[in-house]
Amino acid sequence: MNFHTLSQRASKAARLFRSGDAGLSTIAERVEQLNALDVNDAVDALLKMPQPKAVAILDRPELHHAADIIAAIPLEQATRFVNLMSDDRVADVMAEMDEAHRTKLFSRLDRATAAAIQHLMTYPPRTAGSIMTTEFVSVPDNWTVEQTLSHIRVVERSRETVYAIYVLAEDGTLSKVVTLRRLVTADPQASILSAASRESVVYADPQMSQEDVARLIRKHDLLAIPVVDEHARILGIVTVDDVIDTMIADTTEDAHKFGGMEALGKPYMAMGFMDMIRKRAGWLSALFLGEMLTASAMQHFEGELEKAVVLTLFIPLIMSSGGNSGSQATSLIIRALALGELKLSDWWRVLLRELPSGLALGAILGAIGFLRLTIWQQAGFYDYGEHWLLVGFTVFAALIGIVTFGSVCGSMLPFILQRLRLDPASASAPFVATLVDVSGLVIYFSVALVILSGTLL
Repeated sequence: MNFHTLSQRASKAARLFRSGDAGLSTIAERVEQLNALDVNDAVDALLKMPQPKAVAILDRPELHHAADIIAAIPLEQATRFVNLMSDDRVADVMAEMDEAHRTKLFSRLDRATAAAIQHLMTYPPRTAGSIMTTEFVSVPDNWTVEQTLSHIRVVERSRETVYAIYVLAEDGTLSKVVTLRRLVTADPQASILSAASRESVVYADPQMSQEDVARLIRKHDLLAIPVVDEHARILGIVTVDDVIDTMIADTTEDAHKFGGMEALGKPYMAMGFMDMIRKRAGWLSALFLGEMLTASAMQHFEGELEKAVVLTLFIPLIMSSGGNSGSQATSLIIRALALGELKLSDWWRVLLRELPSGLALGAILGAIGFLRLTIWQQAGFYDYGEHWLLVGFTVFAALIGIVTFGSVCGSMLPFILQRLRLDPASASAPFVATLVDVSGLVIYFSVALVILSGTLL
């Protein structure tokens, strides 16, 4: 590779803000304005803008329906836009585009751009390879600091970032990383290696999950991390802003799932009525069918309910307490798994931790329930009958069992889903609550049969 040869490709206009009104804040505002328009109106607005500004807007991940917008732009103009956009952004947009439009665009792109985009699209979604950019600064290890700075001045407008410079050995493998701060303070005549960090290079594998990439960037306080192949040749870099974009998208998806629905995939206001119904109806129907088991459980204990109607007064309290404890545990474990604080093999440690926690929390809630029943009985607010003390002990014991079961069930379910290679976020709070509701009723009435047998039952 000849590092003295300047790229003949047009610089990436997404990073050029040459006109006075093309500042970052203006671009962000324009993106928001276009998001409020339909596709045809957005296309008309883009075509009226200066080309650098239009490309800068298309290059922003925050722009909705970018694939539809590019597909609606006349092919010749769309080709110019795509050639000027960053390769990683184009790969994301192309993945959302239908096959016909994608094929037409690929046939018109310059060879270097098409090859880079096709290479990025070969990596599975949510991996380092799928979110990396191939636009980075690299120099040979026999260059001086002055040569490197001169090179950066020439290529900086066509690179994702210049804060990290990657030094390549003679065989093309990644040797060292030099930060821009170290570079500008080094002796201009010194070797580039003299400005490099003495620590070993932190890198990512192209198949590494984006969550693991984010953890590496956070752990080592990096602005970008190189992605290398099995021969230590650098394929691209993942910048911290790319990680933030993908993690925000993942967090949003997990939040939707945890709320008991499919991930929307679009902003709330951009969702059509029927799309919203489809996203929500499936989970609601599944949860409704699950709650039907609650009615079945109550029918099973119909005889006990007829003999001791007073037990029905505490059913909402019993069910909500178990569901709440399960949802708490699920939330804690899902987040810990997402942050890498827990691994799949840690399930037994979590179990040993949640079991006593559930017993203690259940005892606290049981004591509150028993105290409330006693106060109401003694103050004359409600008469629970001559066996009110036994009813109080029933509520106390049942809450210990139900809260413990909810905590254990809620903490183990994310591990089970991950073991089955499913998203742990699917263990939504409504799902856990529904599961614990049914089992909670069984526990409640089983405890009642033991304590109240021979009296009320």
